Formats: sequence, C-alpha cells, structure tokens
Amino acid sequence: MECSWKTVLLLVCASLGIQYTAIRSLRTTLNSPCPDMGAEAHCPQKELKDNSGVFLCEDSGNLHDTLQQQSRKHIIIFATTRSGSSFLGQLFNQHPQIFYLFEPLYHVQQAFTNSSARVKGHLDRRALLGAYRDLLHNLYDCDFNFLENYIKPVPRDHETFSFFRRGASNALCSKPVCENLPVVEEHLCAKRCRAVNLTLASKACHARRHIAIKTVRIPEINDIRTLAEDPRLNLKIIHLVRDPRGIITSRIGTFTDQFRSWKIWNTTGRKPHSVDLSHVTTTCEDLSKSAETGFNRPSWLKGKYMLVRYEDLARYPVRKAKEMYHFIGLEWESSVHRWILKNTNGSVSAGNYKFTTSRNSAETAESWRLRLCFNIVQSIQDLCNNTLVQLGYQLVDSAAELRNVSHSLVEPKTFLPFS
Repeated sequence: MECSWKTVLLLVCASLGIQYTAIRSLRTTLNSPCPDMGAEAHCPQKELKDNSGVFLCEDSGNLHDTLQQQSRKHIIIFATTRSGSSFLGQLFNQHPQIFYLFEPLYHVQQAFTNSSARVKGHLDRRALLGAYRDLLHNLYDCDFNFLENYIKPVPRDHETFSFFRRGASNALCSKPVCENLPVVEEHLCAKRCRAVNLTLASKACHARRHIAIKTVRIPEINDIRTLAEDPRLNLKIIHLVRDPRGIITSRIGTFTDQFRSWKIWNTTGRKPHSVDLSHVTTTCEDLSKSAETGFNRPSWLKGKYMLVRYEDLARYPVRKAKEMYHFIGLEWESSVHRWILKNTNGSVSAGNYKFTTSRNSAETAESWRLRLCFNIVQSIQDLCNNTLVQLGYQLVDSAAELRNVSHSLVEPKTFLPFS
C-alpha cells in the first residue's frame, strides 16, 4: 500500500510529538523534589550548593553528611608568637560545640627541625609550609592519624604522651579522649588523662559541630590561600595582630635564653653587639604583608577574613568576642561569657603569667610601655614604622611620652570583616 506524502508528514510530526512529551516527562521526574527533602534536593540524584556557589552531587544516602559538612565551621586563629593568641584561642575553646586545637603545627616544625635539613643549616620553607597545609587540611577533616607522621616518639597503637599542650584543649581533656571527669586546669590534664588516643580524638572531633585551630607558625596569610580556596572547607580566618613593641617586650620576658642580650640592652640602655634585629624586621614584614592582603580584599578571602587587634580585644573582650562569633556565624554561648568575666579581671602583678590567659586584660594591653627601655622602642619604631602606622599604633618621641600610659598609643580604628 502506497502512502501519500501527506500521510508520511503526519507520521513524522506524530513521532516528534511523542519524543518531546517523553523528554518533558523525564526532566520533570528528575527535577521533582523528593519527599521530606528541601527545595534544593532532587531525585534520583541530589544537587547541593556549597558556600562558594558550586553545586555538589550526592547520593541520597550521603545527603545528610554533606549538609552537616557544609554547616561545619573550620576556624583558624592566625597570629604571631606572643601576640595574645592563647587568650583569643580560649574564646573558642570554651564553646561546647567547637573542637579546639592549640598549635598542632608544633609537631611538624619539630620534625623538620630534627631532620637532615637542620644539619644543612636551613629549613626548606616551601616543604615546611606544604606540610603545615597538609596537616591542617587533615585535621579539619578530623583525621588525627595523619598527625602520627610528625609526633616523636612515634605513637604506639595510635596513643601518644607527646601531644603538644593537649591541656589547652577542653575536647582533649574530656570524654571520650579522657575517661576522667573533664579536667579544667591545663597542667593537670596530662597527669590525670594520661596518653592521647588519636582514634578517640578523631571521634571526639567528629562529634562536635565545628573545629578551631590556633597557629603562630605560618608567616603570611597568602601561605594558606589554598585552604581558603578549597570549596570543601568552610574556612574562617581570624587574623590577630598586636603592636610590635608589645610583641618584642613579651618575647624578651618569656624566652630568656634567646633574648639574653636583649635583656642586657633593656637593663643597661646599651645595645650589645650580639643583638640580632632581623627577627624584628621579619615579624613586622609578616604582620604588614598579611594585613595588606586582607585590606586589598582579594576574592579568595571574601567572607573568610577578619582582622582583630589584641589591644581592642583586651579592652573590650566581650564586645570583640561577639563580633568574631557573628562574623563566623556562631551562636553566642553563656560559657564563653562566663570565662571572659572570670579571666580578664586578674591582677597584672600576681604570679607568673607568661603562659596563662588569666589577667587584667585591659591593663596588660599597653603595660609593655613600663617595661621596655626607650632605646629599644626607638629601634623597633625605625624598623617597623610602616607596620605601626598601617595598624593604627602611634609612635613616641621621648621616654616621658613612652611612660605616660594615661595617653593610649592605640588609635581608635575600625577593621571591618571582609564579607
């Protein structure tokens, strides 16, 4: 039977119509919301947008884990030695849902220092920074077994007695890591809790909603750019800065052997030939470069960076702590408020507080002005002039001006988070 051209055309049109209807039905099915799921979930495969706007595909069984990961905050307290970072770290350590770690990069530094690079007289900066970043990434994933590569002596059965300053972390001094009741005093934690089981530490880390890590071992903000750009990490950077004159004063009083010649200089007013000023220059350059990076507001820091001056935190601890919590996206906790009130009203002269966080914070902010001789102050100002001006610290021109603590050298200055 022969078909006319009209019949053939009709059959072709009908076929195209059927295919179009089938495709529309399939697309509707794929994009229809699943029962009991949010508007962003679809069947049979789920699409989930992360914080950077990237869509992630997850099987339905893993959707809950992905949602939990996206709400998890990965906080880094970025600072330099003797800038008040231990105090700042405790503001996050007191939060019941934050797993806090005090200087875990210490183990990496020690491993590199004791390696063959020490024999050659130098450390490979690129390799060291790469190891720092690798460890941070694994710790943010709560992988504590990776840390075993650097702890000496090597842990046995994932247990170690050599976890640096474990007592500074509430999570490492309470269950399941420590079988005893939570130990509040840092010096009693290692004694009562004994070895750290790194497998249990990972379990405790996963059980808390967020993780915060303090470090003074990474020189510049740019050195953690790869972490900030990683879409799997919801990274929040708190950049703590302090007046370099206060930093050096604290180092002189804390690290006696390293700063013996500085002590002589500070006592006599005469500079010994053995005084090395290079670390002052390095400290100020690192402070300045990191702050400049933040002030330039690069896209990779958007929503991730906040600069905090130690002096502002010391004077207004509750206000500044609430500002940081708001920036990170954390609910304010009464336990944090209580800790601040308890630990910021102590006596400056009471006892040895080199490594403690309990003191009169408002008085300690500029107490260095009564302990550092004017000659040293002048030298630091000459080396760090740009950094002091950049961060809002006034210079002094005389010993009388230095000692006049009724006039603050901290200029009123607001550093808004980059969001």
